[in-house]
Amino acid sequence: MQWSTTSQVNASQGVAVLIYGGAGEGKTLLCATAPRPVILSAESGLLSLSRRNIERVYGVNTPGITYEIPTMEINTVDDLANAYTWFANPINRARDYFSTICLDSLSEIAEVVLSNAKKQVKDPRQAYGEVIEKTTMLVRSFRDLPGFHKYMAAKMEFSKDEASGANKYQTAMPGSKLGQQLPYFFDEVFCLRTSQPQGNAKGYRYIQTQPDFQYVAKDRSGVLDEIERPDLSYIFNKIQEG
Repeated sequence: MQWSTTSQVNASQGVAVLIYGGAGEGKTLLCATAPRPVILSAESGLLSLSRRNIERVYGVNTPGITYEIPTMEINTVDDLANAYTWFANPINRARDYFSTICLDSLSEIAEVVLSNAKKQVKDPRQAYGEVIEKTTMLVRSFRDLPGFHKYMAAKMEFSKDEASGANKYQTAMPGSKLGQQLPYFFDEVFCLRTSQPQGNAKGYRYIQTQPDFQYVAKDRSGVLDEIERPDLSYIFNKIQEG
């Protein structure tokens, strides 16, 4: 039997966060703020990560910002499974090159799973069970991958929360169950939002880490403020330093 401590386990596992938000809020752009990121992208484009746009939002030559991010395109479920195998195999020395694995986005990845599943069954409704099973397995596999931080982005929808019965903003996934189940797999679930303009002041982007009557969120680390700046390196460091 091998003994360890909670601090050692947390340090070796890295931080895993799920962040959801509306279209155009900057979920993909957050990848540029992560330490040594690599993107597993199922999105149709990464235009928001152009150097010009990153510099517009975060500034020119800002410390901690990555302007050129290695990217793996995810077009099938096998692509994602192969990516996991590559990162998990110590022979590839992935930890020497990357510190954060960014899945952009889980909503799109689940759609890929659903599309593949529908091709294999006569009744499309049967495919949703496979979506839940495969997406859950993949999310847990990446979440528990040691040696990396994990950032997983998801779309947002307004729907009824089964636990409370209230209508809330939460993760949007294919089917009615997966979006509500997804936050339970993470200790850190945040919503990326933009404040309303006040007078001559423009709205600003921020990360909500605590739940309210409209938004699902949680921070089990207990160290984050209710509102944090949209900077993954800052958030990861704050959680690990406690």
